[in-house]
Amino acid sequence: MKTQVINGVSLPNIPWQDKPADCKDVIWRYDANPIIPRDLLPTSNSIFNSAVVPFESDKGHFAGVFRVDDKVRNMELHAGFSEDGIHWNIEPDRIVFEQAEKSTEEVNQWGYGYDPRVCFIEDRFWVTWCNAYGWKPTIGVAYTFDFKKFYQCENAFLPFNRNGVLFPRKINDKFVMFSRPSDSGHTPFGDMYISQSPDMKYWGEHRHVMGPLKAWESKKIGAGPIPIETSEGWLCFYHGVLESCNGFVYSFSACILDKDEPWKVKYRCAEYLLSPQKIYECVGDVQNVTFPCATLVDADTGRIAIYYGCADTCVSMAFTTVDDVVDYVKNHSSV
Repeated sequence: MKTQVINGVSLPNIPWQDKPADCKDVIWRYDANPIIPRDLLPTSNSIFNSAVVPFESDKGHFAGVFRVDDKVRNMELHAGFSEDGIHWNIEPDRIVFEQAEKSTEEVNQWGYGYDPRVCFIEDRFWVTWCNAYGWKPTIGVAYTFDFKKFYQCENAFLPFNRNGVLFPRKINDKFVMFSRPSDSGHTPFGDMYISQSPDMKYWGEHRHVMGPLKAWESKKIGAGPIPIETSEGWLCFYHGVLESCNGFVYSFSACILDKDEPWKVKYRCAEYLLSPQKIYECVGDVQNVTFPCATLVDADTGRIAIYYGCADTCVSMAFTTVDDVVDYVKNHSSV
């Protein structure tokens, strides 16, 4: 490996398929996609835009938080577990959060939750998601130790905000989170920002990271999975949106940020790395969506498994390596 994974973990059983001989792309799809169908649960209309992490690493297991839209079309969050990262057992009932502080018991009345991310920091798994506050979207924050009990904290920000994504360690003794200020609808704008916190409760020191730049991302952008710390900097996959004559098209690409000042962009791929092209990405409840929410990374080999939502309907998987994607981003950078 040319590029080292910093503070990573060994995942000898990471889901993986070798790159097909005829594939010319830096990211390639799992040949049995989608891995989670929309109707995995009797009550589910769709399951997509979900986050997974290594869990019980001595057993090689995985856990996650999944967006499940039910047949009433409520947007809910469910926990799930897997022994191989491909076949998932998702809990039939939504997560019911306990309150981490008494002061939030009246504030955190459940309305909806969607597009979760999960990040292990120090001694627990932190969950962020788009959370209803007064039926307006903001960033919900909670933690769990076992994916059975979840403790909800204060919302990170005021409405309107989406795509809250934590960094996997403190930087300069502060928690760091991406977000994208937005509006109450299908936001026709969107830049990525970073905010910092001493305690995961009070967020400030906001910094602009980047906005739309190239045609494939010309409408808006937003953070994707948890950033991957490498010897080149923070490797971040992010989604970008093009507004076509037939509606929004969600693709994703990657950038590399400075390790100590992550609001500084070192490299940013000018092209998308994966866009809606397969039938399960183009046809569904919302057409033409590839939306990454999680990665698994094996520090020993640099293998990356990317989990992404397809057409707001199901979950699929794609693969790359740290060396491949870092080299490609550096060689095709627009900054």
